[in-house]
Amino acid sequence: MTTRRGNLFVISAPSGSGKTTLVRRLLDALDDVRFSVSFTTRPVRGSERDGIDYHFVAEAEFRSKIEDGEFLEWAEVHGNFYGTSKTETEKVRTSGEDILLDVDVQGAAQVRKAQPDAVTLFVMPPSFTVLEERLRGRRQDSDEVIAGRLNEARHEIHHFKDYDYVLINDSVERTSNLFKAIVLAERTRPHLLQDRIRPIIESFKE
Repeated sequence: MTTRRGNLFVISAPSGSGKTTLVRRLLDALDDVRFSVSFTTRPVRGSERDGIDYHFVAEAEFRSKIEDGEFLEWAEVHGNFYGTSKTETEKVRTSGEDILLDVDVQGAAQVRKAQPDAVTLFVMPPSFTVLEERLRGRRQDSDEVIAGRLNEARHEIHHFKDYDYVLINDSVERTSNLFKAIVLAERTRPHLLQDRIRPIIESFKE
């Protein structure tokens, strides 16, 4: 049986909204969703592994890929470059698996332009106060870094209207279930199931 073409899912959120947890839960729940491993020029951190967490490359190589049009989207963030491989994304979709991109609002806009059939989701916290509490509760960043993230969130939050779905993450369990439901529902779009629908329609002909 011919496999369906996989969906391209894009998820964005202000830092501290719980996006990483939601993504991890989705990947644990569905074994036919692949997470896109981005290319980056930033240094390896802690126990990160090349090809697993990121594809770590030199800036010269990254710029060369930009010139060759190899990225579906790319951005410079805090002096480092991040990008999503167009070839790898298409390879996963052609295999029939869904692929999930974790990108910021700038990257999501690029993906929407390049791939209009992308399914986009925006995760937001239930309030600014909760977001600040989550960021401080991590005890990972300085007050200056937290202030920067909160200021960035004030701008990012208004982009929710550009997305197909909004997940208000007031409960990880409930929001995870919604995320999974959206992914499963999107797989039933008629244009993705043409190879399966066609023989069924043929069987109804007199």
